[in-house]
Amino acid sequence: MIRFGNVILPHGLALAPLAGVSDRAFRRVCRACGADFSVSEMVSAKALCYEQKAKKAVRSVTGLLASVHADETPMAVQIFGHEPEFMAEAARLITANEYIGCVSEVPPSAIDINMGCPVKKVTGNGEGSALLKDPRLAGEIVEAVVKATHLPVTVKIRAGWDKDSINAVEMAQIIEAAGASMICVHGRTREQMYEPGVDRGIISAVKAAVRIPVMGNGDIYTAADALSMMQETGCDGVMIARGAMGNPWIFAEIRAALSGEAYVYPSAAERFETALVQVREMISEKGERVGVAEAKKHLAWYCRGIDGAAAARSRIMQAEGYQELESIIRGLM
Repeated sequence: MIRFGNVILPHGLALAPLAGVSDRAFRRVCRACGADFSVSEMVSAKALCYEQKAKKAVRSVTGLLASVHADETPMAVQIFGHEPEFMAEAARLITANEYIGCVSEVPPSAIDINMGCPVKKVTGNGEGSALLKDPRLAGEIVEAVVKATHLPVTVKIRAGWDKDSINAVEMAQIIEAAGASMICVHGRTREQMYEPGVDRGIISAVKAAVRIPVMGNGDIYTAADALSMMQETGCDGVMIARGAMGNPWIFAEIRAALSGEAYVYPSAAERFETALVQVREMISEKGERVGVAEAKKHLAWYCRGIDGAAAARSRIMQAEGYQELESIIRGLM
């Protein structure tokens, strides 16, 4: 069990923030399959703040990303940036639901700070995992956000910037001292991106160095991966990213393993019915054109491991509407 602020995660199982993936539809599916907690797609603090100054009405994509519905809590909204004042103001706006484009029913359960994203368009601005190179600034950001919200503040970091600057322990201690309530450690450096292989030793070292809860992240694709991560590192829970794509049942599988119970994997028909529920919700929220376009990659992931997967994925990518997608998927049941 993990507790931070008023948030309790009975099994310590969380869906990681995944840009372009962990939208509300996917978060809800993962929640239904056993995730205790989820984190939104990352929200640009500066973009959110600038949208509030618009002289004419704007359609706030940023605001939509930050929105929270009551049935998906507990969840965190993740913000990214490198300027403490913008990060603090974004946290305040999100906590109060006082921003343009807000369709939230409730505030988030926590504010999460992204210090782990490795992509160049983020790190090139000194954001995401680039903050690993400036622990002092990272601490100032956490302190500013903590002061701006009454919600618990969590932070996601990596092992370090590269193999010559592994500093997750130093970062974690600074983050804890600045007032964060939980840390998630991805056991790769920014240089490694998503290469196979995770340094569980650095997660273990972070856990030993701080008193706040620590989540382990990286290369968790099965219940066995999750249990060995927790056993080897002593981490309080796990945050799952790519292992949940097309397989939200990984959370149910891990729950069963934690309880020592046998787990029966859903049938192909059950898997694809869940996939279609997710797609329909995506379309309901985003419209058919955007919803169908974004759903294709999810359906391709759901097809992994089935006979004729390659041909099905090709047809899915060429489909022009929901009815065509549904026809393809029902043909696989």
